[in-house]
Amino acid sequence: MADDIIINDNITVPAAELSYTASRASGPGGQHVNTTDSRIQIRWNLDESVAFTDGQKNWLRKALQSRLTESGDLILASDSHRSQRRNREEVTQRLGALLREHLVPPKPRRKTRPTRASKERRLDDKKRRSIIKKGRGGNQRDD
Repeated sequence: MADDIIINDNITVPAAELSYTASRASGPGGQHVNTTDSRIQIRWNLDESVAFTDGQKNWLRKALQSRLTESGDLILASDSHRSQRRNREEVTQRLGALLREHLVPPKPRRKTRPTRASKERRLDDKKRRSIIKKGRGGNQRDD
């Protein structure tokens, strides 16, 4: 329950679906002394998740297409902290935020038409520009 990711009031990703892996983080350490496996990688499989409906899975698959592996895994990593625990918290929060962000469908675009005033301004600008360009030629003298 503690590691479950709450997406919204209705959706919670159970901790059993999450797989954490620790590995050596890059950064300070020097000559194989005081190095720790503080980098945390989280792996979550979209296809095997029970938290989402099929429609939501399709939506997420489309939104996260470039980030998913061929087997449907979403992999995120964090090594910004020295502590494994803090990296684990951060990567879990990032996964939750990513799922929350991509679960909301974008607002549909409403077609709009230009106003009469904007059309007139555009045509006036074109006329003004045309006059400027016409004024550039023909001012050459034959001496």
